[in-house]
Amino acid sequence: MKKKITVCMAVILAASVLMSCGGQAGEDRTESITDMTNESTDAPDQTDSDAETESATEPEAVDDAEVAEGEAKDEETENVDKAVILKDGVEKELECFVGTAITSQELGDAQIWTLITTHFNAVTLGNELKPDCMFGYSNDRCPGTEEVDLNGETIVVPTLDYSRSEKILDRLVKWNSDHPDHVIKARGHVLVWHSQTPEWFFHEDYDKNNDYVDTETMNKRLEWYIKTMLTHYTGEDSKYKDVFYGWDVVNEAVSDATGTYRSDSENSEEPLSNDTHGSNSSWWHVYRSNEYIINAFIYANKYAPASLELYYNDYNECMSNKKEGIIELLKAIKEQEGAPGEGTRIDAMGMQGHYQMGSPSMYEFEMAIRAYAAVVGNVQITEMDMKASEGYDGSAEAKEEEFEKQAQRYNTLYWAMKSANKEDNINITGLTFWGTTDRYSWLQSRSNVGGGNKVGLPECPLLFDEMYHPKPAFYVFAGEENK
Repeated sequence: MKKKITVCMAVILAASVLMSCGGQAGEDRTESITDMTNESTDAPDQTDSDAETESATEPEAVDDAEVAEGEAKDEETENVDKAVILKDGVEKELECFVGTAITSQELGDAQIWTLITTHFNAVTLGNELKPDCMFGYSNDRCPGTEEVDLNGETIVVPTLDYSRSEKILDRLVKWNSDHPDHVIKARGHVLVWHSQTPEWFFHEDYDKNNDYVDTETMNKRLEWYIKTMLTHYTGEDSKYKDVFYGWDVVNEAVSDATGTYRSDSENSEEPLSNDTHGSNSSWWHVYRSNEYIINAFIYANKYAPASLELYYNDYNECMSNKKEGIIELLKAIKEQEGAPGEGTRIDAMGMQGHYQMGSPSMYEFEMAIRAYAAVVGNVQITEMDMKASEGYDGSAEAKEEEFEKQAQRYNTLYWAMKSANKEDNINITGLTFWGTTDRYSWLQSRSNVGGGNKVGLPECPLLFDEMYHPKPAFYVFAGEENK
């Protein structure tokens, strides 16, 4: 009997989350309604939506009073149906946790928090653990520097701001303390990404007007950043050490256009001098190879506790050309596996899962799962949502029809997941919906660094509608018998 690994995460994003996988056209991912974007390349069938939470500018802040008000209203949410629990239905089929994504903007929405604490076992922080947020959204200039010790050498590094992420994490710590029978874990997202990393980080004196640093200097910055993030949030002395179950080490490092590594010239109309990038990679510009990817997994393995899973995450992952490129990347990481401090470690492939009504096909989806599992064993669907049918206008009549079509589409993909999961050597350890309610989906908006909505029509990609009510697709996962 195949051993099951219970680390399945369903990530639902509301308000702003930015990560993406593949399923529609373009690489648009965002983690907040107005700031969820990533890159935007019009790939035929999928979406580069790191609907994680990709914001070109700092998202609107949520103050402590709003958070407190949201906490106070947790028991007063009228629209949230607690009779049927999503995570219970998924756990029966996949034997895994079910998660959702959250950003600081959502903390003030009591009904979102109630949906999360009712239906999920895990969350992914949308924007709050990305480099731009950790640097205080000071994308145009370094926010300040300090001296630190790295391997016995004193180096100068940018000042980090932990406040936004800790606002969410503190609430999780409190929830877990108050509800030991329903602990909610977190997924870290993301350490290394071409998008939402300020351009100045790659230059001498942290000034984008200066020359790029050499690879030796960049390796020190990379190791410092990964060490600091993992030590602060998962180290033995961290108050959050028991919260995290895994971390995306590298995100979207494969090109849609070529199927090879993402370069610094993916988009000829996007200057490298921009404060942040949607498509072009300054990581590649410095290294000109996959060295930064390998090193990122080496450093993550060095500083992460053994219990923390480490992932690679990407979108458009079912497209044949890009799939082959991702497989080569995974193999390169696996080839250098070793003990902490000596080699890499990778525990799963994250398939973002931003799909359309007709793409990918069930066959393409299943083949991608099998291909990735053949290299790393464990596969996660990290940002699942469904773009509406062409011409959907959001009217009451169109909505009823679209919701039923959407449920059928989700059912097809879920069947494929369950089928693949029964095979030897394949473990689906993550199921992620990129948002909780349609109201907050990244697909409703677009920003200057790419976004989900290119035509201005409404979308309805998630399991809960704009009024926080479960849709027919909800019961695909929660159990049709509960409908």
